[in-house]
Amino acid sequence: MLHSLPPLSIGPVRIGFPVVQAALSGYSDWPMRVVARRLGAPYTVCEVLLDRFILNVTKGSKARRFLRITDEEHPCGAQLMGGVPEEFPPAALKLVEAGFDVIDLNFACPVKKVLGRGRGGFLLSRPETALEIVARVRDALPPQVPLTVKMRRGWDDSPLSAENFFRIFDGAFQREAAAVTVHPRTVLQRYAGRADWDFLREVKRRAGGKTVLGSGDLLAAEDCLAMFQRTGVDGVSVARGAIGNPWIFPHTRALAEGRPWRPPPLHEQRAVIAEHYRLAEEIYGEKRASARLRKFGIKYARLHPNASRVRDAFVAVKKQSDWCAVLDTWYAEDLPGAVPSPPAREYYGQ
Repeated sequence: MLHSLPPLSIGPVRIGFPVVQAALSGYSDWPMRVVARRLGAPYTVCEVLLDRFILNVTKGSKARRFLRITDEEHPCGAQLMGGVPEEFPPAALKLVEAGFDVIDLNFACPVKKVLGRGRGGFLLSRPETALEIVARVRDALPPQVPLTVKMRRGWDDSPLSAENFFRIFDGAFQREAAAVTVHPRTVLQRYAGRADWDFLREVKRRAGGKTVLGSGDLLAAEDCLAMFQRTGVDGVSVARGAIGNPWIFPHTRALAEGRPWRPPPLHEQRAVIAEHYRLAEEIYGEKRASARLRKFGIKYARLHPNASRVRDAFVAVKKQSDWCAVLDTWYAEDLPGAVPSPPAREYYGQ
């Protein structure tokens, strides 16, 4: 039990309980963020946005989907990715104009096509460019809008990679980044093996009083508390563990405060899943919402006592009536919820 987790702040933005939802490519859109916030996530970050995309999207359905932020979400961060330093500041300002409270720079994404275009984790091999981006964006942002950085622990396991990591890490704080989130796998490692929490401990020790968040292998509430205990980070950023399990946030808080916790019963799960679908339909329309939410339904199924059969039912969903049928069939009786098994080690975010 951790009865005294200090509240988290990112620059002037007060977060509170230091367990937040990470940016998740293809997942942390407006519906997922709203559901997480309502269940206790004190801060969320939108799915990574390409700087050129932000500059070219001015109105219409895409702007409504990707730049949407509502009053109940604050504070909320926007994660920005690109490869050309000059293109970051105007894109960052557009995100501030849309209403996001924090701008986060992605120097972490390990996807091959991203790396091939000089973006994401590739920038860990180009510290001068990475730090130029930090400086340009910080200079462009209003003083009240914090800038943060998301990093992996380097390109690979070489000494040069470690040297580049710390050049960027230290340099980001010198250029007035408010916080850095570190995922302690290398870019080339992607999601193989275990995240190196010992490296996180070293990074936090080096940072001293500067704000460091940890990420990697946070698949359950117990993992979040274990990362605090083992590394001393100021906050943890939950990625894969939050997909289909927004209850990881109240669960972690309960454990930290020494309170009992039980998995949500099926009627509570049903209400949350139905609301998640309703929010998705609001911005995507029925056809797109059904297709987009299928991957969430598969993950929500892990909390059902008949997880494998419910997963198969969600896999078959194609339209709104199918969603209703799954909920009517499998969530009619208010049975106790199950403790979800850890998700498979797949790629979901940075």
